[in-house]
Amino acid sequence: MTKLRVGLLFGGCSGEHEVSIRSARAIVNALNTDPNPSKYEVLPFYIQKDGRWQAPEVAQSVLESGVPLPSEETSSTASSRTHLWQFPPLTAEIDVWFPILHGPNGEDGTIQGLLQLMQVPYVGSGVLASSVGMDKIAMKSAFAQAGLAQVKYMTVNRSQVWSNPCVYPKLCDEIEATLGYPCFVKPANLGSSVGIAKVRSRAQLEAALDSAASYDRRLIVEAGVVAREVECAILGNDQAQASIVGEITYTSDFYDYETKYTEGRADLHIPAPLPEAIAAQVQTLALQAFAAVDAAGLARIDFFYVESTGEVLINEINTLPGFTATSMYPQLWAASGVAFPTLVDQLIQFALERHS
Repeated sequence: MTKLRVGLLFGGCSGEHEVSIRSARAIVNALNTDPNPSKYEVLPFYIQKDGRWQAPEVAQSVLESGVPLPSEETSSTASSRTHLWQFPPLTAEIDVWFPILHGPNGEDGTIQGLLQLMQVPYVGSGVLASSVGMDKIAMKSAFAQAGLAQVKYMTVNRSQVWSNPCVYPKLCDEIEATLGYPCFVKPANLGSSVGIAKVRSRAQLEAALDSAASYDRRLIVEAGVVAREVECAILGNDQAQASIVGEITYTSDFYDYETKYTEGRADLHIPAPLPEAIAAQVQTLALQAFAAVDAAGLARIDFFYVESTGEVLINEINTLPGFTATSMYPQLWAASGVAFPTLVDQLIQFALERHS
């Protein structure tokens, strides 16, 4: 049987570069676990933080070490950017791509558009779902259109934060009056809790807005809610399935980057100790959210369960969730009876199905 050549694309230009390397290492291990070696040949391609694509030989060394390559300093002239379009020759021999690039330029529709132009199947959502899933403002609009309940929020533009002294205080006044404290300030287009701050005072709000504006032009501020954080994994295309529901608990102030990617900082409870009806509702809402953005292949949907009212509020969809040892997505499917190697195999098959 002829093996399919799987192009594993990892690294990238975002702040989640290191997370991508960790995810890629786990996927390589899965593809090297029986029966996958008889079906697939893995060709890793590494994108440096400066955007340079590296061939499998270099990419393999990064996978083995787990250490990113240093970026090369370049000027901003047009001629200096030619390396961004110099792809290794083996990219033309890929049968199916497995992009595991997190954050901007990885799961926001940009790399998906490039792979679409290559006319080769790729794992995960297309351009539309990826871009909507990355931009929290567009995402919330899609969820509202689908009738999914959410926490109260406001959208903010960087120009409002870095404005003249007359405008900024009015913005903060409006946030305080509309959302109150505590609230969360987030860049609209970053994942893995990068750039997010929980604030309880005017001084913290102003500092958080200024910090978030350094990450993104579009910001979102959400009302804090006393709730349990539960998650559901989705697998498939038009006939997608929902995993059992899991819950995340932690001792830190909120589920920040360090808590998310440091072993022992957070506890995953699978299955979540929820009433059966609530767990079923989470699964149903997760599938609705998946369809609302026209996602494909995989996604993890995060919710708030407000025990005092019985409400289930959607938080966000992640169309390219992490695949590290501590990641919820593969753990939810493992608990649902789909082992990691089988999960990776099914994702590739769903990519081929969607392309056909």
